[in-house]
Amino acid sequence: MDRMFDRYAGILFFAVAAFFIIGSRSISTNSYGSSVGPNIFPLGIGILLGLVSIRLIYETFRYQNEEKKEEKLEYKRFGTLLAASVLYCLFLENIGYAVTTFLFLLIGFQTMKKGGIVASLLISVTFSVGVFYIFNNLLNVPLPSSSNWLGIL
Repeated sequence: MDRMFDRYAGILFFAVAAFFIIGSRSISTNSYGSSVGPNIFPLGIGILLGLVSIRLIYETFRYQNEEKKEEKLEYKRFGTLLAASVLYCLFLENIGYAVTTFLFLLIGFQTMKKGGIVASLLISVTFSVGVFYIFNNLLNVPLPSSSNWLGIL
């Protein structure tokens, strides 16, 4: 890893986190029919990103001097994940949250690490259906549903 790149990236991500936190304060704190306001998600993301960026900056001071290794850039993986992200955004409303998130996670897991299809399937299903259930039933925040399309959720 490049120490200076990681340090600058940590500072940049910390600035983005600060913008998220500041921006979330100008969003309404409550929503009609929901106990969770629209400001909670950006505030939580900002706090998490801030903590992770502080950790990244801290870790740059602990790097050992290592010889630089030539790293091979993996354009195919990047292209696959970029295409999956774009398709996820395009089909989220039409197909629904649970199905598109399941497919996106499955593609992402298999792109990053080949094999382990059973674990990838299990994690993808559990996460997508679990988050869908939590938001729709416990928090009363509707997510795009595939119930009209598949009739299963």
